[in-house]
Amino acid sequence: MKDMSLDQVTTRAEDQWFDRKSFEIKPKDLAKALVGLANAEGGIIAWGIRDRKLQGTPTPDQDNAMRQATLDFTDPTVEVRSTRLSGTTPDGKPAQVILLKVSPSPRVHYLTNGECWLRVGDETKQLKKIEEIQELAYSKGERTHDSTPVADTSVNDIDPTLLQKYASTIGSSSPDNALRARHLLTRADNATVGAILMLGKDPQEFFPHATIRVLKWAEKDRHYGRNQLLEADRHFTGTIPSQIEEARKYILSLLPHTSRLGHEGKFIKEPVVPTDAWLEGLVNAVIHRSYSLIGNHIRFEIYPDRIEITNPGRFPGLADPRHPESISRFARNPTIARMASELRIGQELGEGIRRIFSEMRAVGFTDPAYSQTNGTVTLRLGTTRRVSEQHLATLPTGAAAVLTALQRADTPLGTGDIATMVNMSRPSTRNALTALRNAGYITWQGQSPRDPRATWAIKDAL
Repeated sequence: MKDMSLDQVTTRAEDQWFDRKSFEIKPKDLAKALVGLANAEGGIIAWGIRDRKLQGTPTPDQDNAMRQATLDFTDPTVEVRSTRLSGTTPDGKPAQVILLKVSPSPRVHYLTNGECWLRVGDETKQLKKIEEIQELAYSKGERTHDSTPVADTSVNDIDPTLLQKYASTIGSSSPDNALRARHLLTRADNATVGAILMLGKDPQEFFPHATIRVLKWAEKDRHYGRNQLLEADRHFTGTIPSQIEEARKYILSLLPHTSRLGHEGKFIKEPVVPTDAWLEGLVNAVIHRSYSLIGNHIRFEIYPDRIEITNPGRFPGLADPRHPESISRFARNPTIARMASELRIGQELGEGIRRIFSEMRAVGFTDPAYSQTNGTVTLRLGTTRRVSEQHLATLPTGAAAVLTALQRADTPLGTGDIATMVNMSRPSTRNALTALRNAGYITWQGQSPRDPRATWAIKDAL
C-alpha cells in the first residue's frame, strides 16, 4: 500500500481504496469506515481533511479518539497503521493529515454492536441481511457453502450413472464409498450442495440460479429496450460438467475465427480470443462462483471487440482485483473444485488466472482485466493489441502505465484522472499521453489545446 502525498490526499477522488474524514468524525463512525475497508480490499483513510482542505492539527481528545476507535468499536480489532503528513492550512497555519492504512483481512469484522460494514466503490455500506454477511464469510474462506447439506435431499437425488462414472474415475470401490470418501452425504444422509451441483439428477430444482447464460451482442455497447441489438441468447442448465461442455460448443459456434500459426508450425483456424483463455475464464467462473447468492447466473457475453464473463460472488477476502496474477491458489467451493479437478475440469483460481493471462499474451493481446462490485466479478478479455516491449522502451517513462490505465478503464479519461490512477504528476502524464498519441495508440478529443474537458481514449480495437 503506497504512501500518498499531500497533493494526492486533497485531489484524488474517493474510491474503493481511498476515503477522507475530518477530525470531527465520531469514533464509532470512523470505526465503520475502518471495518468497511478491512472487510473489502483494504485501503487508506486520510483523516484531517474537510472539503478537500487541510484542517490543521487534531486536539489531544481527537487524537486519542482516533487511536481508540478500533479498540473500542471493532470486533475483532481492525489492525491500522498510521503515517502523518505535515503541511499548512489554506490560511498558512500548521496542519497534519493522518493516513490510516488498513489491509484486507482474512476474517469478517464487525462493530462491537454487531453491525457489519463493507466498502463498495466510494461508499461504506452496512450489510443488513444474514445472507450478505454469510456470503462475505464464504468469500474469505471462513465457511464453505458447497459442503452444507441441501434440505429434503438424499442419495435418490443423485444421478446413479454420473455417480458410477465418478466413482470409477477416482478409483472408489463403490458409488456409496465415493459419496462417503468425498463427504457428499451428511450423517443424516442429506446430499450436499456440491453433490447436487456436480452429480444431481436435476440441480436446478434446488438451485434455479445455477445456470450459464450466453449472449452475443451486435455492437460494442449494450443497448436496452427497442435499441437492444442481441444476436444470440441461450441458457444452459444441468450439472456443472454438463453446462460447461454444452456452453463450450455453443460459444465456439458464435465466436469470430482467425488463422494463426499452430504449435506444429501449420496455420489453423481458431477463435480470435484464444479458446484456452475464454474457456478457462468460463470454467473459473462456474467452479469458483458463489452458489449462496440467490437469483444470479453466470453471464458469458460476446461483443465485437471483447468477451466479458460475469459471475456472482467477490474475489476471496485477501485478493486484489487490480493485481489478479498475484492471487494465491484459492477455491471458494473446495468440494466442487476437487471433483472438477478429478474429472479434469479447471484449476484452482490463482492457477487458472495465470493461464488466462499467458494465453492472451501469447497472441499479442493486452492483459485481461478484472472488475468487482459488492456482489460480482467480471473478467474482460479484449482484442486490443499489446505494445511491444521494444516500442515501449522508446516512449517516455510511465507510458506503459498510462496505456494500461486507459485500456482497463475502457472509457475516455481526462489528464487529471489518468494522473491519479497511475500516481504520476500531470506534466509527466501529459508527456506520456502525447507520446502515445503520436505513436498512434490513443486519441485525443477536445475543443482546443487547453480544453479542461478534453479526454484521451484507446483507439478502436482490432
